[in-house]
Amino acid sequence: MSIREWLKFILLGLIWGSSFLWIKIGVQELGPFTLVTLRVFFATLGLWLIARLRRASMPWRQVLPAFIVLGVLNMALPFVLISWSEQYISSGMAAILNSTVPLFTLLMAPLFLSDDPWTLPKGMGLLVGFLGVVVLMSNQVQGDLTRLKIGQFTMLLAAISYAAAAVYARRKVRGLTPEVQSLGQSLMATLVMLPLAFGLESPFTFPQHPLTWVSVLWLGLMGSCVATLLYYSLLQSIGPTRTTLVTYIFPLVGVILGVLFLHERPDWHLLVGGALIISGVAVVNLLRPNTRNLAEIGEKT
Repeated sequence: MSIREWLKFILLGLIWGSSFLWIKIGVQELGPFTLVTLRVFFATLGLWLIARLRRASMPWRQVLPAFIVLGVLNMALPFVLISWSEQYISSGMAAILNSTVPLFTLLMAPLFLSDDPWTLPKGMGLLVGFLGVVVLMSNQVQGDLTRLKIGQFTMLLAAISYAAAAVYARRKVRGLTPEVQSLGQSLMATLVMLPLAFGLESPFTFPQHPLTWVSVLWLGLMGSCVATLLYYSLLQSIGPTRTTLVTYIFPLVGVILGVLFLHERPDWHLLVGGALIISGVAVVNLLRPNTRNLAEIGEKT
């Protein structure tokens, strides 16, 4: 990856890695459907303003079905599942389970994308990175593995949804600008979530506490607006497997935030787990894509 892509990758990891904390705060007052509806609404508003400033045109006729699928698979469904799960499990547990996204992506991508094949080094890098996630979080999730099965199951479903969305987006909306892809899926997610929130969590209520509003605005404008732009930019340039590897950073971000703001003491889990995560990310991203395969997939799409 280029330096610019690395910066995008790290920034995306920082934004999404902190989102689990804000989701945990949000569901203390709001139901998961209401929280997600407000989140995607503010994301859509922010993305619409960016699209207007960049004078981006929306090719609705050509890719509307793809936007609907992505709105569900990459936003509405996983956002609800994650928000639901964090009513039962800690944000740390949610982060480690979400880090299975690259593994699911590794299994799915080669079946549909010729420019993202299975390779032994790539598989080893993913496994090393995931081992680092497990080590990093092992001192925080002990005891949770035998209870709260609902939260763990819904988080795994969210990870599968993210992986499927990454592969689908690479195949169906490749070539569109990040702001067009982001706005299209965000608008569809908002239209899906509005009736669900009003129907399933009636009466619909707005946040009453200032911190909940901060949570909603952060998740919408940073966690969904800015982060989605970064995500689609990376997806186009480095492919789904490498892009979804950003989820390995989430637990590392959570632990570091705990050290900086919650005065938690760092231990060997942080050092060893962090080293494994960085090593795994480096192994996968130092691989160079095959230019012949890139040309073939371009012809197919």
